[in-house]
Amino acid sequence: MTTIYLIRHAEAEGNLYRRIHGWYDSLITENGYRQIEALEERFRGVHIDAVYSSDLFRTRTTAQAVCVPKGLELRTDPGLREMNLGDWEDLPFGEVRHRWPEEMDRFNRNDDSWSAPGGEDFYQLGERIEQAVRRIALNHPNQTVALFSHGMAIRQLISRVREVPPADWYTVPHGDNTAVTRLTFDGERLAIQLELDNAHLPEAISTLARQAWWRKDKSKSEDVNLWYRPICWETEKDLYRQARQDAWTAIHGEGLPFDGAGFLADAEDCLSRTPWGVTLAFAGESLAGMFQIDPERYREDNAGYIPFCYIVPERRGQSLGVQLIGQAVSVFRPMGRDRLRLRCAPYNAHAQHFYRKYGFVKIGDDLGGRVPLELLEKYIGRQTRLSGRETEGYRG
Repeated sequence: MTTIYLIRHAEAEGNLYRRIHGWYDSLITENGYRQIEALEERFRGVHIDAVYSSDLFRTRTTAQAVCVPKGLELRTDPGLREMNLGDWEDLPFGEVRHRWPEEMDRFNRNDDSWSAPGGEDFYQLGERIEQAVRRIALNHPNQTVALFSHGMAIRQLISRVREVPPADWYTVPHGDNTAVTRLTFDGERLAIQLELDNAHLPEAISTLARQAWWRKDKSKSEDVNLWYRPICWETEKDLYRQARQDAWTAIHGEGLPFDGAGFLADAEDCLSRTPWGVTLAFAGESLAGMFQIDPERYREDNAGYIPFCYIVPERRGQSLGVQLIGQAVSVFRPMGRDRLRLRCAPYNAHAQHFYRKYGFVKIGDDLGGRVPLELLEKYIGRQTRLSGRETEGYRG
């Protein structure tokens, strides 16, 4: 009898930024690394003979919680990948909801007739993941293996093992990041012994504990997922100016003069380089915030620069700012940038806490502007951290 631990990857950018990541090769978040440490502790006394993961970065990185402490080789198998979501890859959930609401509903229901545009359907995903699990198990008779995969893939495998009819696929619960499912394989039949267990995660680092989309009882308010479009400068210039003035006054008070003309000139300079120079964020049809990007400043350091990041007053306190950071990542990463930079007043305690929570660190001071500012940076390249060790991401 082969024992299989099937483990979902730690929290990754798609989970945090609320973006659709199937085959998109996203990174682990700051909270995800804490989950990996908790997973390592859970498996400290568990004997494992072999470790496999999908060939995507988020699973390979999570798998280090088991393979590194036990000195085992990490083997990769693309059959363990998440669903190929085709044309939807790296789109914000809010954009898909805005543009294709009926298709989004069918996707959320695990409708067996739905397929990703240019990608896979649920049948193809289930067949692929089951074949991969069986193939690996057959290579390890009477051993214990750990397999690292993805949320939808694991749900579809559970549906097949439980023989859940397609009309009821939606009833299979969602697993937390790093949730553990234990199966056995007798050479023919897979059986589930433990399903989607996250007992190793304190509530403070559980991804599902702070999200509501998966709750059937709606015990928490619905999550807000944003979508974005470039500003129309001819008609929305005043909107930008008002946001800049609101942010300036909230941070610096009434005593410092507001340089509206200077900020407008800065924005026009950014818009001359990219139409996304000023980006508006929407929750449904309502403006939720905006941010500004400058693709030239710090280009020589391979960094993307965010001069302005703003949430409208009525949307503050809803944890939406991180989604703006996620959109900036998705703009700058295709340019080859491996870090983000922004400036923040040292006395803006709320913003300082927010940026540090999501991985920004101070790299210097900027004293030549309108007010003294700190220069903060967030790394968005391929580097992993595990239990205090810095290692280059495994390349399987």
